[in-house]
Amino acid sequence: MTGEGHIIFAIASAIFSKRAELTPVLAQADWWHLVPSALLTCLLPDIDHPKSLLGQRLSWLSHPIARAFGHRGFTHSLLAIAAGLWLFQINLPQSSPIPADVLQGLTLGYLSHIVADMLTPAGVPLLWPCRWRFRLPILRSQKGNQLERALCLGLVGYALWFPVGMPSFGANGWPSQLFDTLQNGVGRLISTHTAQ
Repeated sequence: MTGEGHIIFAIASAIFSKRAELTPVLAQADWWHLVPSALLTCLLPDIDHPKSLLGQRLSWLSHPIARAFGHRGFTHSLLAIAAGLWLFQINLPQSSPIPADVLQGLTLGYLSHIVADMLTPAGVPLLWPCRWRFRLPILRSQKGNQLERALCLGLVGYALWFPVGMPSFGANGWPSQLFDTLQNGVGRLISTHTAQ
């Protein structure tokens, strides 16, 4: 997927996550926190590709990561997301000046990139270092990025249309329960490592 596609997809993801109330924090999120923070990290997984939009600007970082992991390796996995959450927890004190909606927006932007790359034939190795690729190849690069742009803009339209707090979403829906379970698991893992 192109950089433009990832940016539009991140905007659609931010709008949808707030309107669907995926977590209580996202339901109450400030638009000026959520959308910019999602945009800030929506290109970050491609730091492992020196010719990507971000890789060209941060080549001093992109080249070593590309040599170590290759493109769509570690940075496109659930392990990278867990590592990022762990770093945020380790480096930020309890009375952090970073609001919770910004932190969830940063994670959402990163996740949106991975989900968008799953829509391509190459897919992503979610369970890296296992090489299995997870994909739903809707977008094919040989058809140009017109289809990509149309799909992403269509998703923005759908996210804007989506009714707020659908029954399977909201505070008691399955996404909220899933995020709570993941957050508790990461919290236990972090507290175990810090106690040692």
